[in-house]
Amino acid sequence: MPKLSIIIPTFNSKASIEACLNSITTQTFRDYEIVVQDGGSSDGTAEKVKSFQTANSGVDLKLFSEKDEGPYDAMNRGVRRAGGEWLYFLGSDDEFYRADVLESIFVQADIEHAGVVYGNVLIAGEVSWAKDNSIYDGRFDLEKILSRNICHQAIFYRTVFHKSIGEYNIKYPVCADWDFNLRCWSKRPFTYVNVIVAKFCAGGISSTQADQCFGQDFARNVFEYFHLSLDDPLLNTPRFAAYGEVVRMQQSRAPLRRAFRRIREAVRGRRGLAS
Repeated sequence: MPKLSIIIPTFNSKASIEACLNSITTQTFRDYEIVVQDGGSSDGTAEKVKSFQTANSGVDLKLFSEKDEGPYDAMNRGVRRAGGEWLYFLGSDDEFYRADVLESIFVQADIEHAGVVYGNVLIAGEVSWAKDNSIYDGRFDLEKILSRNICHQAIFYRTVFHKSIGEYNIKYPVCADWDFNLRCWSKRPFTYVNVIVAKFCAGGISSTQADQCFGQDFARNVFEYFHLSLDDPLLNTPRFAAYGEVVRMQQSRAPLRRAFRRIREAVRGRRGLAS
């Protein structure tokens, strides 16, 4: 069993996939497999990967090319095929930050009993949630992960823990990894290492698209995952990503509360008259 399975979901990534793969094969840490899960590209991505396989025959690289329902479906398929003790997802246009990144992660004593280990990413390009050339985004706590996600290019999951959580919910086409991370966080704490893991290249779906379904479900999912009440201070702050929904739910609850208060006062009044 390899120590690490590096899963790369691809679709029409011919222009970037070789640089991505090179950033893996130049790592000083060697105990890994690469699982390229291609969604049936039409631009020659699969052929590019096969050419890379031929030129790097000593690398444990597996290619699967089949129609899928988007990147999170590809990630789910990659997990099912992975054989490593740990899982890591690298975007096909992303790269490891330095050649010793993996080695610096797996020498950390703190990860021995961890379920999820995460570091940072370098942002390359413009995104709405981070500046170009910035380091995203340090140590997280519950309040912080309720306001923004940890980049999946910064995260390593122990395989048995990842599978215990389930799969990425593909009804969230952009934010299924945030939903998954919330489910993970609700079960056990993450371990932070102050390492820049990868260069995150802007331009993917997380940079350019919104996830309406995820936004609609976010507050209710948080209630379910963390067993929080509508009055919890963590949710009643503009820092909470679904604060507007919390306010709306409280406003819709207000008339019902007033009705119960009137009933309670009326009952007390009748008891006072009876005495």
